[in-house]
Amino acid sequence: MVPQLHVVDHALLAHRLASLRDAATPSARFRRLLAEIGALLTMEATRGLPTVTARVTTPLTEMDHRMLAAPEPVLVAVLRAGLGLMEGGMQVLPEAPVGHVGLVRDEHTLKPSQYMLRMPPEVKTRGAILFDPMLATGGSAIAAVQRVKEAGAPHLRFVCVVAAPEGVAKLAAAHPDVPIFTAALDEKLDHRGFIVPGLGDAGDRCFGTE
Repeated sequence: MVPQLHVVDHALLAHRLASLRDAATPSARFRRLLAEIGALLTMEATRGLPTVTARVTTPLTEMDHRMLAAPEPVLVAVLRAGLGLMEGGMQVLPEAPVGHVGLVRDEHTLKPSQYMLRMPPEVKTRGAILFDPMLATGGSAIAAVQRVKEAGAPHLRFVCVVAAPEGVAKLAAAHPDVPIFTAALDEKLDHRGFIVPGLGDAGDRCFGTE
């Protein structure tokens, strides 16, 4: 088992993932489920954020209470499908700045190329959570993590819905300092580089395209 891999075990997460995998799930419901899964995974990915104790005045008294020690991390979506997953992260961390990495994977070579990078300056102090539903061959994930690091992120976490063992191993080898949070570690990649059993093309299913 890769030490930085965290397969989140939660009944509500498993239930939503079952519906997300279902080929009969329509696009609108797929988007809603993807956002809900994104929220649950964000909660887990932020579990270890540092906190401090601060004084809070309730309607009845004063008390010491734990609060975040630093502002919320930047949320970064790998386009396109990462948008749907990040939507849930934005619900959990509504004050977080948002960035985007545009990568496209060549269907023959399976290698990614960048077509867009927009990153808020706060990434240099806040770090980031990177959202991409599928961790398949690992090529896009490795490239996206590298772009966010080059933008100045001192630390980051990678959040996906399903991962293949091959992609996890490659991402962990390329970026051993990046924790990986996923709802499921699937069986393998097929000859086309698709995750099996997987859930199909997350971008097409999310936005109703082909």
